[in-house]
Amino acid sequence: MTGPHVVALGGGHGLYASLTALRGACEVITAIVTVADDGGSSGRIRAEMPVPPPGDLRMALSALCEDTEWGRTWRDVLQWRFHTTGSLDGHTVGNVLIAGLWDRTGGIVEGLDWVARLLRCEGRVLPVSTEPIVVSADVETAHGLDRVVGQVAVATAEGRVRGLALTPSDPAVPAATLEALADADAVILGPGSWYTSVLTHFLVPRVAAALVEAGPRTVLTLNIAHEDEETAGTDRVDDVRALRQVAPDFVPAAVLVDERHDEPDLRREVEQWGARLVVAPLRAADAVDRHDVARLREHYQALVSWVRSGGAIAR
Repeated sequence: MTGPHVVALGGGHGLYASLTALRGACEVITAIVTVADDGGSSGRIRAEMPVPPPGDLRMALSALCEDTEWGRTWRDVLQWRFHTTGSLDGHTVGNVLIAGLWDRTGGIVEGLDWVARLLRCEGRVLPVSTEPIVVSADVETAHGLDRVVGQVAVATAEGRVRGLALTPSDPAVPAATLEALADADAVILGPGSWYTSVLTHFLVPRVAAALVEAGPRTVLTLNIAHEDEETAGTDRVDDVRALRQVAPDFVPAAVLVDERHDEPDLRREVEQWGARLVVAPLRAADAVDRHDVARLREHYQALVSWVRSGGAIAR
C-alpha cells in the first residue's frame, strides 16, 4: 500500500495547524481553502479585483513550504506585512504576489500552483471556489434575529449563529478541488473558525456533495478554545450540532477532540451521529486556543491508517 493522499479543509490558523501536522505523515497533501474572508489585506484586494481573497490560501501555501532555507525564506517573505504610511500599509507580500499571478495568468488554480513551485511546497493548495464568496448569517441576539453579512461581521457578531448562507449560492468550483476530494484516502475537516472557515464548505453545493461522499473517510477535528468570538457561550457539542444542521447527510468516520472538551453531551451526540469519538490531550502547552502539532500529527497518522483499513478498530 502506497502512502496516503490526504485532503485537509479549512482556513486560516486552523488549517495551518492541520497542514503542519500532516507534513511528513502522508505521501500527498492537498489543502482546500475557503474564500470568504473580507477583512484586512485580503478584503482590500477582493474589493479592487474580481478574485478570491488570497490570505487563507497564502497561509496554506506557507504551511506546506519545503523545510529548507529556500522554502523557509520564501515562506517568511510571503508572510511579510508592510507597515507604511501609504496604500501598502497592512498588505502582505504573499497576498500581492498571488493577486499578481492571478492577474497575469488569468487562472486561479494556475497562479496558486506557481506560488507552490516557488516555495517548493510539499503539497497542493486549491480554493473551494474560484469566485469570491460572501458569507451571511442569521444571528440570535437579545432583540431577535439579525442578518449579518460578511466574514468579519459574522465572526465578530454578538449572539449565536442560527443560519448560514453564501452569495453566490452555487459558486464555481475548480475541477481539481472535486477530483482531490474524490481521490483522497482520507479527509481532515477542521479545526478553524467554525462558521466562517469550516461550515462554509458545506454551503458550496458541489463541495458539500463531495464531502458527504467522503464522510466514511473523514476525520473531523474540533477546536481547542473554550471561548472565541464566533462560538462564544457554546461548546464543542454545539459545533457538532451546527454542522449536522447545515449538512444533515454528512457523517464522518471519526471526531477528534481535546480531553478538556470530553463531556457526556458530546459523547452522546457523536455516538448518535454514528461516528467514532477520539479524545486526547491535544492543546499546546503554551496556549489556550492552539493544537500541539506533534500530538495532532500522531493522532492523524493513526486515524488515517484506521480509515484506510476500513475502520477496523472497534469504535
